Amino acid sequence: MLIKMLNVSASTTPIISIRCPGCRQRAILEQVGQHDFSSHDGILLGQRRCPNLDCRTHVFVVHRNGTVLATYPSELIDFDSTNIPAGILKCLEEAITCHSAQCFTAAAIMVRKSLEELCLDRGAEGDNLKQRIHNLRNRIILPPELLEGLDDLRLLGNDAAHIESQEFNQIGQEEVEIGIEFTKEVLKAVYQYSALLNRLRSLKRDS
Repeated sequence: MLIKMLNVSASTTPIISIRCPGCRQRAILEQVGQHDFSSHDGILLGQRRCPNLDCRTHVFVVHRNGTVLATYPSELIDFDSTNIPAGILKCLEEAITCHSAQCFTAAAIMVRKSLEELCLDRGAEGDNLKQRIHNLRNRIILPPELLEGLDDLRLLGNDAAHIESQEFNQIGQEEVEIGIEFTKEVLKAVYQYSALLNRLRSLKRDS
């Protein structure tokens, strides 16, 4: 099918604001080239660039009057990687990359893998992940809600990897996004709060 592409005047090109796929900072992207191109159904295609001088990621954008439909590379969920062990970090980054590509089953499996790496890092042992999570409760300090949610993360990953028993209605975008956000909060509590407290205390005057 032949789609007629029309130039869109630079003066009328909509502003595109997204989280940059490169530096993960929210920004108004700079126009690259003189025009976006419009298809017959009003969808616009154009090129943008991150304004961050330390990034300058080149982004292809598909939008309708400024409402972003897709970007290439895809937007990534932001998170703070400070003090997170390499094994856990690799799994969480892969989960976020899978999510950005709408590979939600793969993303859920990597969320579960992040939990397995957390148990390994903290020396929580057991014959299966359920037992290791139970043992993990004695090795980390978390609010009760986060402790209870660890088993739900395990079940989310189980549902993604197996078809025998399903605890969740589906493994889709919402389930994966909540799973990633929950994992971020767990990792923040385990690895980052103490570092933040130490930074605060370092600012105190010697008594």
